[in-house]
Amino acid sequence: MTPIKNDLFLRALLKQPVERTPVWMMRQAGRYLPEYREVRAKAGNFMQLCMNPELACEVTLQPLDRFDFDAAILFSDILTIPDAMGLGLSFAEGEGPQFANPVRTAADVAKLPVPDPEAELRYVIDAVRLIKTNLQGRVPLIGFSGSPWTLATYMVEGKSSKSFQKVKSMMFEQPQLMHQMLDKLAQSVAAYLNAQIAAGADAVMVFDTWGGMLSHDDYLEFSLRYAQQVRQLLNTTQDGRQIPTILFTKGGGLWLEAMAATGYDALGLDWQTDIGNARARVGDKVALQGNMDPITLYAQPEVIREKVGKVLHGFGQGSGHVFNLGHGILPDINPEHVKAMVDAVRELSPQYHSQA
Repeated sequence: MTPIKNDLFLRALLKQPVERTPVWMMRQAGRYLPEYREVRAKAGNFMQLCMNPELACEVTLQPLDRFDFDAAILFSDILTIPDAMGLGLSFAEGEGPQFANPVRTAADVAKLPVPDPEAELRYVIDAVRLIKTNLQGRVPLIGFSGSPWTLATYMVEGKSSKSFQKVKSMMFEQPQLMHQMLDKLAQSVAAYLNAQIAAGADAVMVFDTWGGMLSHDDYLEFSLRYAQQVRQLLNTTQDGRQIPTILFTKGGGLWLEAMAATGYDALGLDWQTDIGNARARVGDKVALQGNMDPITLYAQPEVIREKVGKVLHGFGQGSGHVFNLGHGILPDINPEHVKAMVDAVRELSPQYHSQA
């Protein structure tokens, strides 16, 4: 295993001393970069790009060649598992993901397989191996998956939703069927992430994009319960190294204490959560990742610098913070504004790590 030259990201997730706050960005390999758009055009469409390990590797590395990020994240999509289950994923231009075979009945749930990551999802695992080789130890590689609940929302709705009427109706009217589906998804997510770890991922992240759409009790029962099951099934020791784990629930600020008790090493924070308050609530249990409002990147560099400073000040002194946006970067952001953010983190954060 090639030693990682810049391991700030991993140390911060494990709350070990660092010289400055590490920074990366959700969706950092994506449409805001002209070089990404060129590769996507060459691939033909989004899924063909995801399913080509060489091209997925190329776009994973693109932001590292342009910015001083402290981590790479695998270029893929959260819906690869449902696609591997045979639901027929496609992306309609301007409409987002759609499934030809949504899950609506007990028979639909019963026939869902637990995909073999080295078979049905081999293209992802091959991409991890290729990216890891090409990184040559520059920075850590993050693997990821959607959470069981978030995957279930797309699988039952059949596409993106604003009301989540179909999936919530199944949850309310057939809770045991929903639990069966979520249990199968938790097994699938854990197997998928374990395969990414075995292939070289240095950290893994679970994206619970739609957990925040649930009520208090329903979040704990149908979302967090299965994110915790995933965590319990993960092999987080690889070649003598600890593999840090991150859980991100968009809209999850209400449940930080419960999330911190699930065994993940770090929690992602959306931009609506005060990072100082979050740190006070979770104490030393977990590291925190986030949480600048993505819209900030439309502002001028001096405003971006000011807002970066506020997030850093909000977290305060000591390790356990990874700087990130509170959600993914938007596609029409000026890349120079991303550089302003990264430069500001690098310049302003060392004062918060004077004991490192």
